[in-house]
Amino acid sequence: MAINLRPFKLTDVDDFMLMAGDDKVTCHTGWNTFVSRDQALTFIRDVCMPHPWNRSICIDDQTIGFISVSPGSGDDRCRAEISYAIAAKYWGQGICTKAVKMAVSQVFKDFPDLIRIQAFVAAENKASQRVLEKAGFLREGILRKYSYVKGIIKDVAIFSILSEDTHSPE
Repeated sequence: MAINLRPFKLTDVDDFMLMAGDDKVTCHTGWNTFVSRDQALTFIRDVCMPHPWNRSICIDDQTIGFISVSPGSGDDRCRAEISYAIAAKYWGQGICTKAVKMAVSQVFKDFPDLIRIQAFVAAENKASQRVLEKAGFLREGILRKYSYVKGIIKDVAIFSILSEDTHSPE
């Protein structure tokens, strides 16, 4: 199975909806489940495509998820935040771990000032925490009552990987 990361295209909209239109996938994300193709199309056009590092996770060029790295600016240019999701039917196959490793390897090359990539994960989202651990991220701790997710205040685990840490796209 060939996994690759590429910029989004408007033609990804139907495949994107399989992930973004599924409550099981979006329950831990900062955005609500998409309810229409037009909503997804607007999101791809206005958010994904202009974003400095937002990629479609693909199998054989078919979108199955997304991975986004948001670099800081000014004095925060040393760090970036990573987020990701894939369609539920692809869970548990190592695809997200591979995508995170690929992204980390590339992002450290694309942003020379970047030293740290961090991720914030709902404390109960053990699968996403495992993805990060398998990709080489270090769990730094729990931020208690840190963030609202779907209107509920949550404890959040914070993970990081540094440019000096060993990481490869494999």
